[in-house]
Amino acid sequence: MLLRATSRHAAPRGPAAYHEAMPETPEAATTPAMPPEVRDLVEALHATAPLATLAVTGAGSRALAWLLGVGGASRTVLEATVPYAGTSTAAYIGYEPAEFASLEVASALAHAARLRSSVLAPEATVPLLGLGCAAAIATDRTKRGDHRAFVALDAGGGEIATGALNLTKGARDRDAEEDVVSRMILNVLAAASGVEARLELGLLEGERIVAGVLGTEALR
Repeated sequence: MLLRATSRHAAPRGPAAYHEAMPETPEAATTPAMPPEVRDLVEALHATAPLATLAVTGAGSRALAWLLGVGGASRTVLEATVPYAGTSTAAYIGYEPAEFASLEVASALAHAARLRSSVLAPEATVPLLGLGCAAAIATDRTKRGDHRAFVALDAGGGEIATGALNLTKGARDRDAEEDVVSRMILNVLAAASGVEARLELGLLEGERIVAGVLGTEALR
């Protein structure tokens, strides 16, 4: 599944710039009402200069709905993409990884998204960002591996900021895990955009985000 929303900052298809809206999906139709603290942060993001392309492989897609659900989204979002199937993720990053829910894939998504930003806004005078998220959260079957989320941000300086979070398996349902991952995405975007506010993630005992930096030369 590949859902894409493209900002009107992108290169035009004809005499006028275009803004292709993300089509409604069953998940989008049941997205809970936006919490007021989320709306406040999104409004703050829309008031900053950076423009971002975001690619999430499924978990974290609520963050895209939040960003696009507040007026002024075209001041923040160049493109929002959900390369959901493994083949779609592989096509986005240019190779098939050994493991999809990994820091490697999140970083590769962020780097590919940053390159996409430079294509969509080649004459931009504001910072261009690329954000990637690869995660494995609760689903309709029991998963053998950990529930985990990886978020990466490429600001174009040769380094990618990363965050990794292991979620306590069985402590939350899918909706609650989706909320944590989506809040994590907005916090990473806020840090890169110079917004001081952060959302509470509701982490449980023993859960913490492990931050790091990866050089883009380490990517394939």
